[in-house]
Amino acid sequence: MLASAIFFAGLGASIRQALREIPTLEVVFFRNFINLVIMLPWLIKIGIGGLKTKKLSIHFLRAVGGLISMFFWFAGFGVLPLAEATSLAFTAPLFATLGAILFLHEIVRLRRFVAILIGLLGAVIILRPGLQIVTPESLYIIAGAIFVAGGFMPVKILSHTESPTTMVLFMALFLTPLSLIPALFVWVWPSPEAWIWLISVGTTATFGHLLFNRALAATDVTAVIPFDYCRLIFAAVIGFFLFNKMPDIWTWIGGSIIFASTIYITRRESQNSEPAAKEMR
Repeated sequence: MLASAIFFAGLGASIRQALREIPTLEVVFFRNFINLVIMLPWLIKIGIGGLKTKKLSIHFLRAVGGLISMFFWFAGFGVLPLAEATSLAFTAPLFATLGAILFLHEIVRLRRFVAILIGLLGAVIILRPGLQIVTPESLYIIAGAIFVAGGFMPVKILSHTESPTTMVLFMALFLTPLSLIPALFVWVWPSPEAWIWLISVGTTATFGHLLFNRALAATDVTAVIPFDYCRLIFAAVIGFFLFNKMPDIWTWIGGSIIFASTIYITRRESQNSEPAAKEMR
């Protein structure tokens, strides 16, 4: 999980550097194209037969939501300080819990609901509406987090019948052509330096996700999720040395509040799932 956090922090920096020359829509395409290239060995190993599914429409819906979230997040990460953008991105699990309440009709007790509100308060502290102008880039990150949270629900449905590898492959197969279409309208041929950053965007995103999923598969979620928040520290360090930007005190306070509320919700989810797991044994 720590290695995943380093890769994801590097992803934010790579996006920002790539966007100095390449349009956002094109950077999103290269992120997906390089991801597909890296995943090709898995596709060759399982063959076309390994992609058989009865839920192709859900895979496609998940890919569309993922593509929209990338557009928003890449636009925000290209301008905002890395630590601030990273902190706001951590609101995704909070929105996912709200989505589970509204659309999956999951029962959420008072303490978890209060934790959601406290986490959203952390986002408000970072944005500080009224004390400063809320930038469109900040809202881009929030919008991206909402679409990422929406993607959790298709994953929950697909996880009953599909393997994690199949889900990742379908995302890569759908996202590459989907992201190419808008990229063609703003296409700019990358310079040698831009190629370096575009490749870095694709590789850091791919290995960040692979390591993240492996961490969750290796042990309890509550044991490793706290380490994901080291991403904020890594982002602050990279932002300082690469862009000479240090997060302000409000970013640290708001990020810590989001961190605490998300950890509480994660622990509650784990505790509630234990009785059900014991009944199944």
